[in-house]
Amino acid sequence: MEKLFAYGTLKEKDIQENIFGRILNGVTETLMGYVVKEIQIEEEFGMETYPIIAPTQNNDDTIEGIVYDLTEKEIQLADTYEGGHYKRVEVQLQSKEIAWAYSAKV
Repeated sequence: MEKLFAYGTLKEKDIQENIFGRILNGVTETLMGYVVKEIQIEEEFGMETYPIIAPTQNNDDTIEGIVYDLTEKEIQLADTYEGGHYKRVEVQLQSKEIAWAYSAKV
């Protein structure tokens, strides 16, 4: 199983149902050394604002989220959902657990 730290739309049950065909069970977790910023993505009906994590190297900056266990296939489905504006990066959580998270492509 793969660990995924979700801080935005991937926490929403209807999104999970659409992407994975199931509701995910997760554990609350904290990501340190990052802040949430916003990016604008052009959608079918105009520009939409979405959250994106950005590293700060300051452990006082934290993001609350949820860690989910996903199969390799589900991680690939999440990659497809996140699209071309996000990239999957490895992060270390407050618990010292390593997980994937989605950050901005640069």
